[in-house]
Amino acid sequence: MKARILFVDDEAPIRELLSLYFRKKGCEVATATTAREATALAGQKQFALAILDINLAGENGLELLSYFKTNYPQLPVIIFTGLADDEDLLDQAMARGASGFMRKTQSLDELFAVVQPYLAKP
Repeated sequence: MKARILFVDDEAPIRELLSLYFRKKGCEVATATTAREATALAGQKQFALAILDINLAGENGLELLSYFKTNYPQLPVIIFTGLADDEDLLDQAMARGASGFMRKTQSLDELFAVVQPYLAKP
């Protein structure tokens, strides 16, 4: 069975690129553009991992992270952001239960290296 990833980002080109990349790596990918879509998908399917953009078009990704950790405490959540060096944001995300942190400026292979350990878990 393929590992299932929930990818939440409001930028269509990034969503499409990463969806295609992770599918080529053998994953099943579900995407959401809003917190509402993400919570609905999480209620419908079981995911091995969620990748969450911290800035979702007027929504607070940290609040969505808190929702996931409250309702799906075993779900690893990787924060994905274009905010390159915001240490305060990283600290807040880790304090709310984020499993890791990826920057949008990283190469696809670097992103996959962050994600891969969570895909091998049953």
